[in-house]
Amino acid sequence: MSNRTLPLDEHLLDYLIAHSVREHPAQAALRDATRRHPHGSMQISPEQGQFMSLLVRLIGARRAIEVGVFTGYSALTVALALPDDGRLLACDISDDYTRVGRPFWQQAGVAHKIELQIAPALQTLEARLAAGEAGQYDFAFIDADKRSYDGYVERCLQLLRPGGLVAIDNVLWGGEVAQPAAAGTDTAALQALNEKLHRDERVDVSMLPIGDGLTLARKR
Repeated sequence: MSNRTLPLDEHLLDYLIAHSVREHPAQAALRDATRRHPHGSMQISPEQGQFMSLLVRLIGARRAIEVGVFTGYSALTVALALPDDGRLLACDISDDYTRVGRPFWQQAGVAHKIELQIAPALQTLEARLAAGEAGQYDFAFIDADKRSYDGYVERCLQLLRPGGLVAIDNVLWGGEVAQPAAAGTDTAALQALNEKLHRDERVDVSMLPIGDGLTLARKR
């Protein structure tokens, strides 16, 4: 028993991954390909992906949103957890980054579940709201530009059904959120969002020390 989260050194992290993570071969291959990418550190960890996959299954999600695809590992992970007729709206502005993951989506047999929109995510989400899709999604994952997080959260909450879940990445930001931050920085934006969600009566919320910090907010 412990009254605080156990710190993970490399040896214990390796043990955790070896005894928890179950990856499709396409996931492992895409993670390896992304490791060699100049911005490979932007990818979520496999244990976070495993956790998100379990959440998607637990809530019986059929329609999901991702804001910030990068090379597509998290999109692949969510798509694998969705039923065959499930759909993931994947929002990103980079064709170059997302092009890395598309062959692996095909390899895993889930490309038909992923609708990739290369456009500013706020624009894509606003278009879905205008099309009458409010309340029609079950799960959302946000991992994009930090200063737009509040806008992404607000629109995803509108698109989610009651009981739907939004997962927000990087909320601990390497520990910087616990330090004073200059106005207008990514850190300040994350601090403001963390404070807002802590007080937000529209959601049930939990901030978890997984990866770089993951907040789960369940729409009431």
